[in-house]
Amino acid sequence: MPINELRIFDALATRVSLELLADLKPADLAKPTPCEAWTLHGLLAHMTTQHLGFAAAAAGDGDPAHWKLVPLGDDPVATYRESVNRVLNAFAANDLADRKFPLPEFSTEVTFTAEQALSFHFVDYVVHAWDVARTLGLPIRFQKEVLDRALRVAEIVPDGQSRLEPGAAFGPAVKADGLSGLDRIVALLGRSPAWPN
Repeated sequence: MPINELRIFDALATRVSLELLADLKPADLAKPTPCEAWTLHGLLAHMTTQHLGFAAAAAGDGDPAHWKLVPLGDDPVATYRESVNRVLNAFAANDLADRKFPLPEFSTEVTFTAEQALSFHFVDYVVHAWDVARTLGLPIRFQKEVLDRALRVAEIVPDGQSRLEPGAAFGPAVKADGLSGLDRIVALLGRSPAWPN
């Protein structure tokens, strides 16, 4: 896929994750999420940190310090919004396709192409937007083209024992037979589409 199309899809998913927080109330931050280890506060801190890590990587900076969990402060939504703006601005660079991304959370041995890095970020924020929507009981929709691309990425994410290791990006896949669209994507990446049931 051309990098510009992937960049657009990534921005759409990332902005949806932010738009879902428009009416966030302080009490919402204590709610459980489909990421069972995290409340919404923990999930937002993770999402914020990931944006900042990817933004640094887009500039060629692979310092692991950029991937250490950041505090959300007194206004978690504003902190998250700033991280969204930072990563989307970083991904908007004209020469992005020519850059190599050091992503220490994925590997300290190799760097990644812009297409690989954007694919990682994109599918992560399709799923995290779903996480936030489910946590807050809000509807979520993506265009078919966005879901088609996200599904192609989700289908090639390795499953198996590695997903049980500490810090794994996704839990083991759950049964996805007969599922389609966003339900199939989240199932392949370790969420139950029926959460919280």
